[in-house]
Amino acid sequence: MSVKQSAGLLVYRLKNRRLEVLIVHPGGPFFAKKDNGFWSIPKGLYEGDENPLDAAKREYEEEIGRPAPDGTYIELGEIKRKDGKIIKAWAVEGTVDETKITSNTFKIEWPPKSAKMQAFPEVDRAGWFTLGEAVKKLTPAQVEFLQRLADKLDRELTVEKPQPNQQTFL
Repeated sequence: MSVKQSAGLLVYRLKNRRLEVLIVHPGGPFFAKKDNGFWSIPKGLYEGDENPLDAAKREYEEEIGRPAPDGTYIELGEIKRKDGKIIKAWAVEGTVDETKITSNTFKIEWPPKSAKMQAFPEVDRAGWFTLGEAVKKLTPAQVEFLQRLADKLDRELTVEKPQPNQQTFL
């Protein structure tokens, strides 16, 4: 059995001197009510003979609906998930209107055992998040890419802690 390999892009921007990254939420009924810990960098599978960076750019375009940004690509290395899948990633500075993404779709039988096939977007939304916010949103295995990006850009990866509930009792 061959190891599944995935490649993706972590697009970043500086807004008000804060580093933000673009990440995506998976589409379909299984993820509709899931948020923190389920977002991802735009990525997808590739075959062994495909150039991983080319695959990452292809997957970005499929999931965002726009070509990958032009610019200098920063290699972020790879991570290995618990299930053995290897994800390679690159970062690039860019901008995209997250409200105008158009993802490719996939079909599944839904509801289960209904014999009805329905199409769902592979990605149902995208968002710009600070590194600290993205730590909470991303699947845990991909958080390492945020640290590597922060290191390469000489930034601190700080996780915003929730503020204590400040209620006033009368």
